[in-house]
Amino acid sequence: MNADWDIQRIARAALIVAVVFLSVWMLWRFLPALAWAGVLAIATWPLRQWFARRGFGKTAIAILLTLILATVVVLPLVRLGVEAAHEGHAIGPQASDLFKNGFGAPPALLGHVPVIGDRMIAWWQDYLTGKRATDLLGALFGRVNTGNLLGLTRTLGTELVSRLTILVFALLTLFFLYRDGQIVMDEGHAIADRLFGPPGARLAKDAVAAVRATVNGLVLVGLAEGVLLGIAYALTGLASQAVLLGLLTAVLATVPFGAAVVFVLCALYLFAESYTTGAIALLVVGFVVTFVADHFVRPILIGSTTRLPFLWVLLGIFAGIESFGLVGLFLGPAIIAVLLAIWREAAQPNA
Repeated sequence: MNADWDIQRIARAALIVAVVFLSVWMLWRFLPALAWAGVLAIATWPLRQWFARRGFGKTAIAILLTLILATVVVLPLVRLGVEAAHEGHAIGPQASDLFKNGFGAPPALLGHVPVIGDRMIAWWQDYLTGKRATDLLGALFGRVNTGNLLGLTRTLGTELVSRLTILVFALLTLFFLYRDGQIVMDEGHAIADRLFGPPGARLAKDAVAAVRATVNGLVLVGLAEGVLLGIAYALTGLASQAVLLGLLTAVLATVPFGAAVVFVLCALYLFAESYTTGAIALLVVGFVVTFVADHFVRPILIGSTTRLPFLWVLLGIFAGIESFGLVGLFLGPAIIAVLLAIWREAAQPNA
């Protein structure tokens, strides 16, 4: 009798492993969509509960919140694409002029650099203007031919279709999570309690708290950085591109120190155009905003909720991006939070 029971347990475990493996293999290409839907549902679940307390039905809440999220996600992407296309028309003539004449006269700021200022101006005039500059640009971009551009266009088109497919399935999954998420959470809680006991429920709560805190710390703070630096762009000589640059800054600011890439490049452009005061002001404002955001606001929003030291927050973010792509921004800290919760649970002395 015991032998039969052991065989049944082994067969049941093998069946579960096989079904899970086949399910993951079959859904592999859609896992990013499911992960994004889960992250968005966890981050916005308090809003869903707020609507529920005011008497909205499950289906109505699901429709309303899915439409809100779709608008919030899709409209900035459309605006970014329109702005990029608009700026592309202006960049075209500038690029053509660059290939013909090089980078133009050296910035006046170089003449004020002590000791090496004259040498820097001479180097700029020798290598970044005239024929040497055009030869350098030709060497760098000479291999870009029509065939390569067509291949690049096909690749970009395929990637765009793939990303749109993920977006559509993420929103569809999000609708069902808003509608039936409470049932899913209750069933998950029951399974975790059966498999791991009371610690399983605590680990699940730590993971959920980590995802929600990471969304608040990365997305909301990134949006704030984009707004503040967008104003700085407008006031320092980049008014016509301020919206596009602000959106780009907000996107890159979701990664710690990512906003610096945009405002440093903008400051270098202003230096090259001899807007020295604006460039210095942009650098000062940019570094102050990102320093405060990355060293004070984000650690408070993420670390205080998840009890994660800032070093582990950074490791979770960057390791998550490397392992899972963009969605790893939020999954990485959640995994680290669960790991540290297991560590603390194991380190507690036995009663």
